[in-house]
Parts: sequence; C-alpha cells; structure tokens
Amino acid sequence: MRTETDPLSVAELTRQLKELVEANFWSVRVVGEISNLTRSRAGHVYLTLKDDAAQLKAVVWRLTAGRIRFDLHDGLEVVAAGRLEVYPPRGQYQLVVDELVPQGLGPLELAFRQLQEKLAAEGLFAPERKRPLPRFPRRIAVVTSPTGAAVRDLLQVITRRWRGADIVLLPVPVQGETAAPLIARALGALHRIPRVDVAVLTRGGGSLEDLWAFNEELVARAVFGCKVPVVCGVGHEIDVTIADLVADRRALTPSEAGELVVPAAADVERHVERLRDRLQTALAERSARSRMRLEALAARTCFTRPYALSQRIAEKLDALEHRLVRSVQHAAQAARRQADALSAAIDALSPLKVLGRGYSLTRRLDERRTVVRSATDVASGEAIETLLARGRLISRVEAAEERS
Repeated sequence: MRTETDPLSVAELTRQLKELVEANFWSVRVVGEISNLTRSRAGHVYLTLKDDAAQLKAVVWRLTAGRIRFDLHDGLEVVAAGRLEVYPPRGQYQLVVDELVPQGLGPLELAFRQLQEKLAAEGLFAPERKRPLPRFPRRIAVVTSPTGAAVRDLLQVITRRWRGADIVLLPVPVQGETAAPLIARALGALHRIPRVDVAVLTRGGGSLEDLWAFNEELVARAVFGCKVPVVCGVGHEIDVTIADLVADRRALTPSEAGELVVPAAADVERHVERLRDRLQTALAERSARSRMRLEALAARTCFTRPYALSQRIAEKLDALEHRLVRSVQHAAQAARRQADALSAAIDALSPLKVLGRGYSLTRRLDERRTVVRSATDVASGEAIETLLARGRLISRVEAAEERS
C-alpha cells in the first residue's frame, strides 16, 4: 500500500491532474488572439490562444472546423467554447474547441467581409469587366427555385413587358447545403442551351442564413465565369450578396430583375413612332429645301420653258416623298404584326399558361414542398397540395398506385 510519503509516478500524477482538470473545466469560454495556426492533412486545426499575459494550446477537430464559415488566421481575436483536456504523452493541457466565433462580429458577417475583400482584390467586382445587357433578348435563362413566389413575380413582369423572348427555367434549390453547388452547376451549363442571351439569378427575401448560398465563393466564381451577362436579383432592396456584387447588373428585387432584362413593349412602340415622325419631318423639310433651290435656279435660267424641268423634278420629289412615307408606314405595320405573332407564340409556351390549360402541380406538404412525379413519391393517407391556375387544393391520398 502506498503511503503519503511515497513518490508518485509521472503517469499517476498526470492521471490525477487529468481527472481533476477535465472534471472541473468540462465547459469553458475563452477569448484570445489566434497565433501559430496550423492545419493537418486530416483537416484538424491546431492553434494557440494568447493575450498579454498567457497562452493556451487549442485544437479544433475536423468536423468542427468544417462548420466554421469564416477564414481562421493568425491575429484574429475570437471567443472559443469547449472543454479542457490533459494530453498525458506530453504532459500538456489544451482546449478542445466545440465552437469558435469572432470577437465582436458574427461569423457569417465576417465570412462575407473576408470573401468580399478577397474577390475585390482579384477584380471580380470591377465595373470595367461588367458586360452590357442585350436590348432585345431572344432567350432568357432563369436560375431559381421553380416553386417560389420570386419566379412567378419575375415571369409575370417579363411576359407583361415583352412577349418576344423565350424563357428557359433552370430549377435549383436556393437555400441549404446543396444549393450553392447546384446553382454553380446550372450557371456553368448555360452555354449548352442554344441562343441564350442573358441569365437571371434570383430568389425571394430571407435571413442572412437563408441567402447564404449566394454568398458562397463557388457561386460567385460561377457568376463571374458565366458565358452570358447575368442579372442577379436576390432578396429585398436591403439584401446585398456576393453574387449581386459579381453580377453584370444587380436588381433590388426579382420583379426589378424582370424590368432590367427586357424592355417595355409600349416604350419601344413609342420610340418607333418618334423615329417615324422624325423621318417624315426630315423628308418633308429636305423636299421643301430642294424645291426652293430648284425654283430659284429655274428663275435664273433663260430656257424656252424654264419651269418645265423644275416642275418635273418637284413632281418626282413629291412622289418620292410619298413612297418613302408609305414605305415607313408599311415597315412599321409589318414589324408590329411580326411582334404580335411572336408574342402570341411565346405566350402560348409561357410557364404560367401551363396551369391555365388545365394542368396542375402536385406537391407534398413537407418543409421542402417536394414535387410529386410518381405514385411512389407519396404514401396512402398522406396530405398533398395541388396548385391550379387559380388557387390550390389540399387533399389526402386514399391509395397510391404506380402505372406500369
């Protein structure tokens, strides 16, 4: 039996210290400045927290490090929460970090600022690299959720203002862990769709966490690398994302994105009418000046019939003026008929018209509002939602049978 005067082994003393420390410091919060930060190949992060008087070893295991959205670096002041443990082989104690947040700043806000500074230094926000939008787009690619209110507002604005454009919808989730990779993939695939002139990246409003997919570096670089100009309309007027800053044009709302991407047909028609009026006025003034010059020239001639030539020329000018005015009118009418025909054709293919033709869209009443494509997607007794052209129906499945 060991007495109080018997010496302890190093292992026994360390074991007692380990039990004492870990039992009394199982949950602590420490504020300090990061130094000596290193990352292992396995993804673990090792660092030292220090202040003016002391320093503390700390470790952030791989799973915890993967949840940290901002960039860790030496000199960053943070608040670390975790537990103290003793590492017997080295006789050291360290803090096992379970949570790490920047001091005085939210982690998402810090991550936003860090990425903003990084991409700005690379020139991704430079005004000179932003491309102009096509004035009369033939085909518009819309990258957004197909079930949100944002896409309905956007389509209504586009089809109301300009019916001469084809709309292609690329459905993607707009929040959650899978949103950013799928949004980036959709933007990268736009060049495979023929005759796309411009892309619209949009979603409705939400919290900073809800909009975070549009602050991911993966999405920012996909917007920058897109082969066609990109209009980004995410959230409300006060919401600014990294994707907004990289895009060629930023819209304050999804509805404004629709106004930016297509002209108003009424404005175009008024512009054509103004051009027609200016052309008619210019032709009339030119004809009048030419007639006056001819009359003055004829008055100075000594031909036997001095006015015959000027009269013939004046008649030709009058006829030419009449033909030009009539040609302009015919061309404007033909252009208007062609625009009406194109508008009718595009209107027939509009996504909003599908519901109007008697079709419906059925979704599960879960958090993600999953679209039902097969009878096996739902179970007997499950509640479902059916979207119609006007309103919706809530029903419950009596039986689900898949047709072979």
